[in-house]
Amino acid sequence: MEQSSSWDEWTVRHQFDRICKLALKGEVIDYQRHMAYRQRHEVLLSELPEKELSKLFTMDKYNLETHRFQVLGYDIEVKDALIAEALQTLTEKKRNVILLSYFLDMSDAEIAREMNLVRSTIHEHRKRSLELLKNIMEVSTDEKE
Repeated sequence: MEQSSSWDEWTVRHQFDRICKLALKGEVIDYQRHMAYRQRHEVLLSELPEKELSKLFTMDKYNLETHRFQVLGYDIEVKDALIAEALQTLTEKKRNVILLSYFLDMSDAEIAREMNLVRSTIHEHRKRSLELLKNIMEVSTDEKE
């Protein structure tokens, strides 16, 4: 009788051992399937192309970072602080010519009509203004470095 109870105990242990091994094998198979699924359907953020990565977020743009100029009823927004600072140093006429020409893509003839000036005057204002802006911006960037 004693031998029978130890035999039963040994059988139960081996059955329990077998059930545990089967359960662990099943868990391994589930884990491998899950990892294969992730490998097929998921991509690391560091491996995303720039175009796809840019779709994942948006950037808020606030008016604090822009400068606004009023020119002949037009509201012109300048986002670059260095350009805005340089534009503020110009006379009003020269600033208006630059803003209308480069920010609203108006021709010299259109600007002359709007400002009641001669086209050649507009051309000269634009030419001199660009030279002044170039000098002002070069000095500003040299000072910042």
